[in-house]
Amino acid sequence: MVAASAFIAGTMLAAKLLGTDSLGPPLHPLQISHGRFLFAFIAIATTAAALRPKFDPPNWRLHMGRTLCGWSGVTLMFASVAFIPLPDATAISFLNPVFAMLLAIPLLGERVGPWRWVAAVLAVIGALVLIRPGAGTFQAAALLAVGAAVLMGLELILIKKLSGRENPLQILLTNNAMGLTIASIAVLFVFAAPTPMQWLVLAALGFLMASAQACFVNAMARADASFATPFSYLTLVFAGAYDIAVFQAIPDWVSILGAVIILGGAALLAWREGVARRRA
Repeated sequence: MVAASAFIAGTMLAAKLLGTDSLGPPLHPLQISHGRFLFAFIAIATTAAALRPKFDPPNWRLHMGRTLCGWSGVTLMFASVAFIPLPDATAISFLNPVFAMLLAIPLLGERVGPWRWVAAVLAVIGALVLIRPGAGTFQAAALLAVGAAVLMGLELILIKKLSGRENPLQILLTNNAMGLTIASIAVLFVFAAPTPMQWLVLAALGFLMASAQACFVNAMARADASFATPFSYLTLVFAGAYDIAVFQAIPDWVSILGAVIILGGAALLAWREGVARRRA
């Protein structure tokens, strides 16, 4: 999950470069989302052709729900990073583990113990610190990121439902094939010829997302959703580091405080789970 977080923050950085004038005329969020699905599908399909794993009959209803939530959430997330700072957009959109943990109770029947609640609350507090309520962050673009968080929280639950039924590579291949179909139709209305550098970054975005998905699906298959998903908050830390490296945006004390609180919540969760497993 930590590796997936690093890759996901990389896709946010790529989306910001593509959605602003950093590499040429800004690309529409629907076109950025299309590039993400196109190159991710190429990477995953190539892997499947090389490994030739055994596939089972897919659960089309779950796949369709997961794909629609994922495509819509990713598109909203890519739209938000073009208008608000990368760490702020990441903080808002990656509140999705909270929605996933809450949805895991009625939809997956998971039991969320007190330590998981404490760790989740700490992560939310850290995210709110990074959002900076009242400092101008809550604008129209911030609402896009909130919508992305809700949709991707539901997607986490659907991934968990699929992870126990199908091969992880099959889940990734089916999702990206369906997502590419939806994105290809949507991009017809907004397509503009990218510059050579934009094509390169679109390809990097797709391959980063494919790597993130591979790590994420395997993490969800090995642990309860309510345990694994809070670690995705580390995406906030990676996003801040990338912002420094690329945009020379030095974080202030508020950003550092938020990151420390989030890391504290994740460390508490990991420690308590480790103690519980040793006792069991």
